[in-house]
Order: sequence, then C-alpha cells, then structure tokens
Amino acid sequence: MNLQLTVQEAAIVTATKNNSHSFVNPEFLKCSGIVPKNWNLAQQPSYGQTASQVTFTDENQKTISIIAEQNRIIFLQQIGSSTLESLPIAGMAHKYVQTLPNVEYEAVGINPRGYVSFAGSPDAARLYIAETLLSPGAWQESGDSPMLASLNLVYKFQRAPFYLGITEAALRNEDETSTPIVMFSGSFSYELSGDSGAEKINSLHNCIDNWQVDLETYSDIINQKFLIKRTENVSVIPNVLAMSHSI
Repeated sequence: MNLQLTVQEAAIVTATKNNSHSFVNPEFLKCSGIVPKNWNLAQQPSYGQTASQVTFTDENQKTISIIAEQNRIIFLQQIGSSTLESLPIAGMAHKYVQTLPNVEYEAVGINPRGYVSFAGSPDAARLYIAETLLSPGAWQESGDSPMLASLNLVYKFQRAPFYLGITEAALRNEDETSTPIVMFSGSFSYELSGDSGAEKINSLHNCIDNWQVDLETYSDIINQKFLIKRTENVSVIPNVLAMSHSI
C-alpha cells in the first residue's frame, strides 16, 4: 500500500521593509474585509513591541492566524481534512496587500508543512532518516548514542526554488506518551519582480496565485519520492507546536 501525505498546515509569508504590526487587530481585519465578519476569535490577540498575532476560527472550526512582525506578515492556516480546492489565507493575503499597498513588499513564500507518524517503534522515525534517506556507513556509528540527523534540500523550479526540511521529532499525546514523527517543512521562495511598487505588488499577487500548484508539487515530491516504497502504517498529524515560518 502506498503511503499518502495529508497536508495539515500551510502559510503564506510576505517579506516587507516597513510593515506596521499595529494593523493586525480584529477590528481592522474585519472592517477592511481581510477576515470575514462571522469568524470568531480562537484566543485573545497578542500584541507586543515588535509583533502582533490574531487567531480566528472559521466556519469549519479550523484555526487561521495572522502574525505581523517588522519585516514580514504571516498568514497561517490549519488544513487537516479540508479540501485543497480553496485556501482562505490566499484570499486574505491578496486583500491585505490591496488594503495596504504602500507597504514595501519584497518577497513571498508559500510554506506547506506536514508530519509523518511512525507509531510502531520508538526508533522508526530515526531509522527512516538514517537508513532510507542516508547511505549507511561508519560515519553514522560515532558517539555514545545513535546518530540524529536532519536534512535540508533545495529543488530548483523555474518559478521559484523549493526548500524542504526533513527533521525527526516527537509528538506528545494526550495520555502523556509520545509518538516519533518525521516532519516535512517546505517553502517555495519567490522574489518579487518589477522596479516600481505597483509592479512588485502585481508580481506578489501572481506569486500568491501559485499556491495550488505549489501544494500539489510539495505533496507529489513527498508521496512519490519519499513515501511510495514504504509500507508501514504512517499517518500525517497536525502541527500542534508554535513554530516560526521562514520564506
């Protein structure tokens, strides 16, 4: 049986020079139409000197966060079992840029993230990286305990480079046990083209519109290149830790 990856989270990250994180508050986001008025706050907004974060719950009870920092805006969406026919954060990112066109936008990242669970053995995730993704050798045998490894790969596509990080981790379960996992964190990193601000904004919109092909490419690489030969019972589980998202 071929394994299948279920994307659990996606982020759209825009890099900026002069972004004001004060705009990220529930009132502005709803009044400007960036966020639907019927969405509810999932938790109290967080406001700091250098960053703000507002998290909503949509009509499907999925969480969507907007995080504004001095040099980037992050639109982060839980996907789970949702269909990939739509990605609300893409529309939100478009609307944010239309509402705040004077921000100096520099780049954009389409960043999918998923986990693969290796519940059968406490060493299965480590062995997947050490034996399936890496070549065996004496170089793995130094030290007083088994070697731990993470991989950073770069795939060059005409539209943008794709960065893929592969890391062993552990997920804590509700019963206080932990499940070994391998995390696949991807990022399609786009540099904006154009000389004027208007040209760069147009380029930014075009990059955001690539979200569907980017997510399909991410899933295809993992499904067809990394998981297709394995027959273990592997499931992809959602990200439950707060993690930074880089372009």
